[in-house]
Amino acid sequence: MKKLFPPLAALLLLSCSNPEKHASYDVVPLPNDVQLTSEAPFRLTTHTVVAYPEGNEVLEKDAAFLSEYIAQSMGGSATQPYTDPQKPEKAIVLAINPTIAHAEGYVLTVTPNRITIEGQTPAGVFYGIQTLRKSLPAVAQGADVLMPTAIIRDEPRFAYRGMMLDVCRHIFPLSFVKQYIDLLALHNMNTFHWHLSDDQGWRIEIKKYPRLTEVGAMRKHTVIGKNTGVYDNTPYGGFFTQEEAKEIVRYAAERHITVIPEIDMPGHMLAAMTAYPELGCTGGPYEVAGTWGIFDDVLCLGNPKTIEFLEGVMDEITEIFPSKLIHIGGDEAPRTRWKTCPKCQAFIKSHGLKADKHHTAEDRLQSYCMTTIENYLTTKGRRIIGWDEILEGDVAPDATVMSWRGMDGGIEAANLGHDVIMAPNTYCYFDYYQSLDVKNEPFGIGGYVPLEKVYSLEPVPASLPADKKKHILGAQANLWTEYIATPEHVEYMVLPRMAALSEVQWTQPEKKEYRSFAKRTMRLMELYQRDSLNYAKLIYNTLVEVKPDPVHKSVRVTMSNVDDAPIYYTLDGSEPTQSSAHYTEPILVNTNADLRVVTIRKNEKSKEATRHLLFNKATYHPIQLLTPPSQRYTFKGAPTLVDGITGEQSYTTGEWLGFINDDPVMVIDLGEPTEFCRVSTHALIDGSNWIMGCTGLTVAISNDNQTFTQVADKAFPAETEPRKTGIEHYDIDFDPATARYIKITVKATPALPKGHPSAGSRPFIFLDEVAVE
Repeated sequence: MKKLFPPLAALLLLSCSNPEKHASYDVVPLPNDVQLTSEAPFRLTTHTVVAYPEGNEVLEKDAAFLSEYIAQSMGGSATQPYTDPQKPEKAIVLAINPTIAHAEGYVLTVTPNRITIEGQTPAGVFYGIQTLRKSLPAVAQGADVLMPTAIIRDEPRFAYRGMMLDVCRHIFPLSFVKQYIDLLALHNMNTFHWHLSDDQGWRIEIKKYPRLTEVGAMRKHTVIGKNTGVYDNTPYGGFFTQEEAKEIVRYAAERHITVIPEIDMPGHMLAAMTAYPELGCTGGPYEVAGTWGIFDDVLCLGNPKTIEFLEGVMDEITEIFPSKLIHIGGDEAPRTRWKTCPKCQAFIKSHGLKADKHHTAEDRLQSYCMTTIENYLTTKGRRIIGWDEILEGDVAPDATVMSWRGMDGGIEAANLGHDVIMAPNTYCYFDYYQSLDVKNEPFGIGGYVPLEKVYSLEPVPASLPADKKKHILGAQANLWTEYIATPEHVEYMVLPRMAALSEVQWTQPEKKEYRSFAKRTMRLMELYQRDSLNYAKLIYNTLVEVKPDPVHKSVRVTMSNVDDAPIYYTLDGSEPTQSSAHYTEPILVNTNADLRVVTIRKNEKSKEATRHLLFNKATYHPIQLLTPPSQRYTFKGAPTLVDGITGEQSYTTGEWLGFINDDPVMVIDLGEPTEFCRVSTHALIDGSNWIMGCTGLTVAISNDNQTFTQVADKAFPAETEPRKTGIEHYDIDFDPATARYIKITVKATPALPKGHPSAGSRPFIFLDEVAVE
């Protein structure tokens, strides 16, 4: 049927009668090249149509998306897309341009009479649509939008731009999984990693093994809090049918997003083993886990039925999900059961799996599982992804490694020639807290990953040789949901951190700058607000950066906010007001201080930022650690303990040093014989993360750093509460002594207490400021 267009004069009359709002290309992620021109702007109205090439069904769908996006901003109904030959004079035109170099690149051209979005592929056009969408005011109902004339040339830095959602610990409605995918699309991401199996529930229908969802999808109860031993006594579960999963695949594909399923193996399989006990080393009975953590019961790899089971699951997974990559986990699989399982030990012997100085025979048993499933998937034209634990053995030859325990696993994998997805927990675990003010934040697993930390991620390590950098395919953030049970909580944990990640994934590093990003994110948050998303507003808080200044034997304090609003502070612990000191430049502090900082906008206060600064006779003096910290938690090393900056409520801030295996021992050089009578330190306690406190302090003194004489020793009760969190202060007083060198031994808790999931294992101890007075 022929489409009729309103007379041009009538459209112009209608447009001129409306108020005007202005578009801005300061979007997230930042395009690589924006060239503004001096021509009159394009006037976008509710009547502007979107045209697409005739017969191109994918761009027809993209055109419908753009019409809908415009309607969300400007009100009214989405205009019906037109085919290219029918387009009116003032239209938005989508087109394929094979001369564009990058498969996901686009060129967005705005002239007074037309907007054109071209891509080498429909995916590129779609990303141009996202840029146009985000350039509009979030709310422009009743107004025309003036689009500055410009040429925008853009393409992503990385080919893999992902987000993961765990639906095992807590499951979410199909409608919300779609909404989550919509968030990925908004942030220019192209991969949805769907975690579908774990100890706490099996979430995908497998027709060959119906008990996986009949039994394995339901747990009888869920622990309240962080493995408190108290349960809600409410059955919990659910699963996605194969048709529902296919619906998600289609929904994502329309938005140019690939769905990568994860079936975790050979660990994290309690739900499957509850359904089919013969798959475990002991034969059960097993129970779908109602607590969180790592469990000794894993798949029995000495049982031939186990590989048969896994291949049967993969048969159906590959029918549901067309992705080239299939995630098979490989993380957190204890070898405990395999060491005593007759079937596993017989298999190890019959297959000649040998230990060496780096790997046990049981490590090689896991490698056998990974390689067998990789080979099976290869016959179906697929490849595997695994967590970085798959490097602990003979890693499957064509495996892609997802590096989550920091960056080291990714570096090792890339040097071995494996492709890598960087997802380091200290940057990309969005179940970690966004603020150190955890009492006023929704529940999180722990840790600390603020917006600026996410933004600072550089996925390609500088230490990687140039010829290996090509193996870094991209980056991903993970949302584990032990403590995240509702869609609203999911939204809060990922927004706006997803925006920071998107710029890491898309924008070239030389164009990144945090303050610019923060201001652009404030515009993006207006869109979150319009769409009733439950996003974190911490970006409006005052950022306080405290750094040691050894030259001046001080602490340098820098304060900032995203909009340069007035900042006020006090150093004596009193409440800051507009009458307090007004921050104008970095300040140096060289004495004990309780810093309180606030931003005041239109007589409205932001949340306070607080820091405690501690100066004493040890501050900024040389310190030697005779016990090295754990490599993962060394951060800036020994000076951290005497820099005047007390650690806050997270072991990942870099303000604590983490020790394991041996009691921390340190020697402080006071420079000259000095009198003192008291030593103290602080320890962070976080039982859920295997961190316990101090059980004793010993002090010895010397004037030659060779012969030490003990002057004090004090014991402290070991922690008995397995899930305690907080910061504990430990001090020891003694008769005044005079010496240049002081040796301090901190006795760590020898074992995790009874009631802890890993009771009996040695915990970490995290220390900060050591004071000598």
